[in-house]
Amino acid sequence: MKLFHVRKGQFVFYKNELHKVYSVKPMFKMSVHLYRLKDMQQILTRASEIDYFKPKHNDTFIFYGKRYTIDKDSKPEPGDYILIVKPAPDFLDHYSLNEIEKVDSVEDGNVVTTRDNGVKHSEYVVLVPGRADASQEIAYFDKNLVPEEQQLQDESISYLAESDNSLKPVVGDIYIDVQNDVKSMIVAMTQDEVIFGHGTRVHVAELLNENNFKLVYRFEEDL
Repeated sequence: MKLFHVRKGQFVFYKNELHKVYSVKPMFKMSVHLYRLKDMQQILTRASEIDYFKPKHNDTFIFYGKRYTIDKDSKPEPGDYILIVKPAPDFLDHYSLNEIEKVDSVEDGNVVTTRDNGVKHSEYVVLVPGRADASQEIAYFDKNLVPEEQQLQDESISYLAESDNSLKPVVGDIYIDVQNDVKSMIVAMTQDEVIFGHGTRVHVAELLNENNFKLVYRFEEDL
């Protein structure tokens, strides 16, 4: 379905691959800003060139080199990722449609994420690692158009680490955490997450969204 009223957070297909809208600037010709979910590549386009898609239970897609399946019945555990599908944030919380956040703690189905957002059980679904039985592929609009070699590569986070050196954060980089209005240094990293000095722990892909984090100093530039 073509979109003419685009809003932030929507999942869309662009050139056969799943993307997410992160910004809409109607005053510009190329008004729709997208992230490609599989590798977080940024795209500028217009509404007429994208197709809207609403994610549902048992859909499977690739998020930054790793495959997940949406499961509305799964109970989250600390360390799981959730997809926020019905956002209703309280005054002190900062999240919107289709944001992906990591669970820090769970109480009666309600979760607190590693970004200190409190998300009610009615607002999210769980992203279960891997491809579930009878799941529906949504990484591509038409999987038959994608060579098998590319499909395998798309699910390789090691490939992303090798190809995205210009974007890859390192310990010592300093960012402004927009939500918390604080400048902080990356003090530790895992394969796909960073840990800041002020305690916030987020997925590497989130650093590419300037609505949440802004790079102010890159450590390697002065080496």
